[in-house]
Amino acid sequence: MSDVYEFKVATLAGQPLELKSLEGKLALIVNTASECGFTPQYAGLEALHRKYSGKGLVVLGFPCNQFGAQEPASAREIAAFCENNYGVSFPMCMKIEVNGTGAHPLYRWLREVSGGGDIEWNFVKFLVGRDGELLRRYPPQTKPEDIAADIDAVL
Repeated sequence: MSDVYEFKVATLAGQPLELKSLEGKLALIVNTASECGFTPQYAGLEALHRKYSGKGLVVLGFPCNQFGAQEPASAREIAAFCENNYGVSFPMCMKIEVNGTGAHPLYRWLREVSGGGDIEWNFVKFLVGRDGELLRRYPPQTKPEDIAADIDAVL
C-alpha cells in the first residue's frame, strides 16, 4: 500500500469507512483505550477536532485492547464512554489490534512507513498529510495540544 487512502475500516457503529473519503484532508490517527493513564487525551483530541475539522482535519480513534487489557469494553460501551466522558464527536472505529500477526492492515502500514517499530502503548498518534502520506509519528506521551503547531503548519 502506498498511502492511507487504500484502507477500509469500520466505525464503532459497524458502518464501513473507506479512508479514500479522507482524500485531501489531514488525518490524525490514534490508537485509544478507555482505562489508560493517557485516556484523558480524548479531551485534547476532541479539542483538535473541534478547532480544525472545518479546516480539513479528521481525527480517527481506534480502540485497542493490546496494552494491559485497557480497552475491554464492547463497541457500544466504548462509544458511550467516549461521548459521556469526553464529548467525543470525531469518528471512532471498531476495536483493532495494532501489533502482531492480527494487526489491522492500516496499522501494519503505519508501522512500516514510520520506521517499522511496534506501537509502544495506547495513544500513539500518526499525522497523515492531505496526500495520504505519513508526516509524523508521536509517542503516547505527546499531548494532542502539542501537535497543534504541526497541524497549523500543514493546513
